[in-house]
Order: sequence, then C-alpha cells, then structure tokens
Amino acid sequence: MIASDMWRTLMAVHESDREDLMKEATALRRRCELSLPDDDNTVIAGFHEDGRFSLFFGADPAFHFDDVGRLRRGFCCGDLYRTQGKTLARLTRHREAGKSHLLRHDLTPEELATFLGTMDQRLIHLQDCLQSDSFIMGQQIPATPSLIPNILNSLTLIGSRAERLAPAIKG
Repeated sequence: MIASDMWRTLMAVHESDREDLMKEATALRRRCELSLPDDDNTVIAGFHEDGRFSLFFGADPAFHFDDVGRLRRGFCCGDLYRTQGKTLARLTRHREAGKSHLLRHDLTPEELATFLGTMDQRLIHLQDCLQSDSFIMGQQIPATPSLIPNILNSLTLIGSRAERLAPAIKG
C-alpha cells in the first residue's frame, strides 16, 4: 500500500471510528496492541518497513513519526495535522452541499507548543507503562519477537530530539 493510500485508509478509520486498527493498519508491517491502566482506548504501536513509527491511541489521537523520531503527521480532536517543517498545519475537514475540503491553519508557536506538550504527555505515559510492565499485550503481528524493546527505543528517540518536526511533506 503506498503512503497516500494508507493515509486515506487511516482517515476512513478515524471518520467511522472503527476499532479494528490492528487489521486495517497493514502498512505497519510490525505492530501490536496494548492496553494501559486507566485508559479505555487500545494503543496500536507499529513500524513501517522503512522504520517510520506510528501510534494510535484508539482512533484519536494518532501520531506518525519519521525514521529518526520527528513528527510527520497526527490526528487530534478530529483534525489532521501535517508537518510544515517549522510548525504544523491543522487541516479541518469542512463539508457542504455534497463537497468536502480541508481548511488549513498553520499553528502559532503557542499552539504548536500546546500540541507537542499534549502529545508528549501521552508518549511519556506509554513509556512509563511499558518500562514498569504495567500494560496488557493484545495481539502482535508478527507474533515474535516482542516489539516492546523497539517501541521503547522509538519513544526514547522521540523524547531526545531537539528538532521535533520532520521536514515539510511535499504536496
């Protein structure tokens, strides 16, 4: 599945709020589902063939990173976010008279800091749960070896990046 096809699939998953992300996230060649304490949403963590890392906290939010831990895309509160290199563009779906288009707003420095801070809270909580072994592993594809060490490495890499955003996505 090419990246744009996966993106459309993930948008469809989000819009219909279907819960079988494990089945539908086929571009994540290695993936697992995790249940965390005090969280009703299942976390899907996975890796693309080229090393990119994605996290889904239920259908919303979701975060997609490049192979060196910089944020490329995200979903949060029903909006799509895409890196512009120095900030994120929030793309809000607007529907009218049978048409749908995306309204773009480039985040201010304050809005970007809030978005990244909220994302970091989720990532730190996930990392803490994995490090303290306070999670329940659901299915994993492939079944072995465990993806937990890879996920922890990715979370550490993301947390250590001075440059938080990937270069702007072309198109």
